Amino acid sequence: MTEPILDAAPAIDFDLKSLPKVSLHDHLDGGLRPATIIELAEAVGHTLPSTDPVALGEWFRESADSGSLVRYLETFDHTIAVMQTKEGLFRVAKEFVEDLADDGVVYGEVRWAPEQHLQKGLTLDEVVEAIQEGLDAGVDAVAETGRDIQVGQLITAMRHADRGQEIAELAVRHRNNGAVGFDIAGAEDGFLPSRFRDAFTYLAQHNFPATVHAGEAAGLESIQSALVDGRALRLGHGVRIAEDITVEFDDEDADAESEEADANIGMVTLGELSSWIRDRGIALEICPSSNLQTGAIAGFGEGIESHPLDMLYQLGFNVTINTDNRLMSGVTLTDEFELLVETFDYDLDDILELTLNAAEAAFLPLEEKEALVEYINDAYANLA
Repeated sequence: MTEPILDAAPAIDFDLKSLPKVSLHDHLDGGLRPATIIELAEAVGHTLPSTDPVALGEWFRESADSGSLVRYLETFDHTIAVMQTKEGLFRVAKEFVEDLADDGVVYGEVRWAPEQHLQKGLTLDEVVEAIQEGLDAGVDAVAETGRDIQVGQLITAMRHADRGQEIAELAVRHRNNGAVGFDIAGAEDGFLPSRFRDAFTYLAQHNFPATVHAGEAAGLESIQSALVDGRALRLGHGVRIAEDITVEFDDEDADAESEEADANIGMVTLGELSSWIRDRGIALEICPSSNLQTGAIAGFGEGIESHPLDMLYQLGFNVTINTDNRLMSGVTLTDEFELLVETFDYDLDDILELTLNAAEAAFLPLEEKEALVEYINDAYANLA
């Protein structure tokens, strides 16, 4: 179908950090505090690029922004190395929750791959239990400060490995102990969700929801497989669905000298896949800064202003905003929203809509989801 794209509304001034937020795409091994990495590394004898918290944080950000995939992946070697004991997993999970709450997050889903944390002899069930204990401790610590936060685990399988069925069974086994959903992550290009078709079927048979990394390092084929083979209710990133959207401008308008010329209005045609995703409200877990760093939006332009999220949002896609890896990108969810305000002139109504999109896409029971939506709406209403 064809629809017009119009310019965004002007931004206004408000305190983003104080607003309630929902985080759906945030990796545990990408959200450690540099000081914690240093202390845990010393305890397990792991060598780091630096033992100064400030310098180490800068190293993570520079490596992630270097344009080198080798350096980017090296950053996770260090975080995963210090997450191999119950003590390390507990601390990282607890601090993860505290840091989310400090950023105004009231509901968060933390994704991580249990199979990457078995180097010191822990079992899959033991690492899940250690993480849950840490998350619970974090929730309690936040409550002691007079605030509330709710969190859930997204149990993740690495798509280049062959443990999909085992990890799917692990997720279902812990559905009453904090696990709220399943995901596959890792090298997307060349590893379609169809590799885990049987695991996704198992999850569907047990009525357990899945979000699938797709549309980041690979394009439309990966997204299609996530929907068909993965039965995905949400798409991790999903930004490259914009490749299935055609934008056409009128040549005469484009040549007009006036800044108010109709060159700012394009006629947009959605393909079958993009129409399906939009019309059914399948949530896109978009991570603006990470998408720029990893090259996920390279096909649309060089800068953040070329990110297709604004087009997707204007067209009515179920866009949610996330951080991906807070340590590597050096961002918080507040930072990501501030980036949208600066880049696309989003206002308070835009931020509220994006937040409600995330709340309604959360892997929560209906009653809890409705309560979360009501809480967010009330918080925004009190700003008036």
